[in-house]
Amino acid sequence: MNIKTNNSEQCNYALQDLYHVYDPEIGLNIVDLGLVYELYFDETDNKVVCIMTLTTQFCPMGDAITTDTHNSLGKSFPGWGVNVNLTFEPPWSFAMLSPEGREFLGQ
Repeated sequence: MNIKTNNSEQCNYALQDLYHVYDPEIGLNIVDLGLVYELYFDETDNKVVCIMTLTTQFCPMGDAITTDTHNSLGKSFPGWGVNVNLTFEPPWSFAMLSPEGREFLGQ
């Protein structure tokens, strides 16, 4: 997993809950799918920004996944502002799967 962050301790804390956010069509969490690109923590203004992608731009579950991501980060950081930003650069590919994700999907 190659998630960019400005605070590895906060990132690891956030990932504990993000492992419970699933792509319902695939049945795998967003971390092992490699959908989370960056987690940025602004401790001065109590904000967390998640930059992530979806497996396709036209993912029918995109709203559900981003809402679940937002709610998960809000659970991890109560009282903080949460922004979940989608990007499709670089586009998602099977190369982004974690070893656990590869095993799950038989890759």
